[in-house]
Amino acid sequence: MRLNKFISANSTHSRRKADQLIEAKKVSINGRTATLGDQVDPTEDQVKVAGRLITPQNKKIYLALHKPAGYITTRSDEMARQTVMDLLPKIPNLRPAGRLDKETEGLLIISNDGEFINILTHPRYECSKQYWVELERQIDPAEIRKIESGVKIDGKKTAPSKIKIHESRPKHTALTIEIHEGRNRQIRKMFASIDAPVKYLKRLSIGPIKLGDLKKGSYRELSIKELDACKPS
Repeated sequence: MRLNKFISANSTHSRRKADQLIEAKKVSINGRTATLGDQVDPTEDQVKVAGRLITPQNKKIYLALHKPAGYITTRSDEMARQTVMDLLPKIPNLRPAGRLDKETEGLLIISNDGEFINILTHPRYECSKQYWVELERQIDPAEIRKIESGVKIDGKKTAPSKIKIHESRPKHTALTIEIHEGRNRQIRKMFASIDAPVKYLKRLSIGPIKLGDLKKGSYRELSIKELDACKPS
């Protein structure tokens, strides 16, 4: 197994962070300083990060959480704000797959399986995400086409998206939008680009995993069927 994959699967570090730690010479294999591209045998090799032994996690955990507004998506917060981890069981190495901003509700996947998290979050897998969006004004067909074809946010154009209008009134629009990117506050910024502020935002699905009727603040284990459906084809 590649070293960065082993670290990601058995700690809170992403693969990218693992590579950074390896480059910084903070990772060792059986006492020698590791290098990028190293392979390890999880049953034989001893891997340490900054002097701390990385122990293989035998039981993989996969949870779907209905994140309420008011919680931040992080494992800890120096300002002592409520985090999504406060809603979950105290299991080592659990971490969110991606983020939802503090004001946004909806589906968040939590796991200790770094490979699984990578499948859900890495751009190359183009994992789709669907959101329920309520806007403070009505939008017209030209604006919908503009959003769907891509708008520039933070200096980069968004990938194509799909929008379905559910309700349209002079001072209100309710819609669903499907994207496969995961940029910071992306949905809010996309609609801000056409001067249509988002007043309510909720994530409904990530790939084949749906929020369904999961109550706000509650979590459930993912099914085998859901996990199998997430595997790259």
